[in-house]
Amino acid sequence: MFRSRSKDEQAATAKVTADQPQQPRDPQAPKGRPTPKRSDSQSQRRARAHTPTNRKDAAKAQREARRADMARQREALANGDERYLPVRDKGPVRRFARDYVDSRWCVAEFFLPMAVVILVLTMVRVPSIQSIALLLWLVIIVLIVLDSILIWFRLSKRLQEKFPNENLKGVKAYAVMRTLQMRRLRLPKPQVKRGQRP
Repeated sequence: MFRSRSKDEQAATAKVTADQPQQPRDPQAPKGRPTPKRSDSQSQRRARAHTPTNRKDAAKAQREARRADMARQREALANGDERYLPVRDKGPVRRFARDYVDSRWCVAEFFLPMAVVILVLTMVRVPSIQSIALLLWLVIIVLIVLDSILIWFRLSKRLQEKFPNENLKGVKAYAVMRTLQMRRLRLPKPQVKRGQRP
């Protein structure tokens, strides 16, 4: 197994290689691919040189990439750029639901200011004002529920008309949750004015 090859074997391999024609490659012959530009090859070399070599550098690069993605997402949420929106907000169906909610007045968007007013009224030590505050709590909650149900069914009908073949799972809940936010605090920012139907 570890002995040297016999002279017969060496002669056979020499004969096989001698039979194959040894033609030197013509320097003018094409090599099958274009020569890359110097700037391209240098940039590839730099990219290989900047790849992190240890875990600490790799984690740092990953954090910076994630930070850049988050900055792009924040900017997209502010100006409505569809390319960089989070998955939750992407697509024409979600955009239509946002525009539908943003184009109308909703009771739920006034919940926070009303809650502050009601809390102030409950702190007053007059029993009649406290009972009015409790009644206001009840009225505002009932109005929010009724308005949300109305939005749910109307939006469902509009979505079935406009997007019959699309996946509508979770879109109505997405729209109702958007009504709970004050208009100026909504993200992505509203792209339509009130009364401007989508």
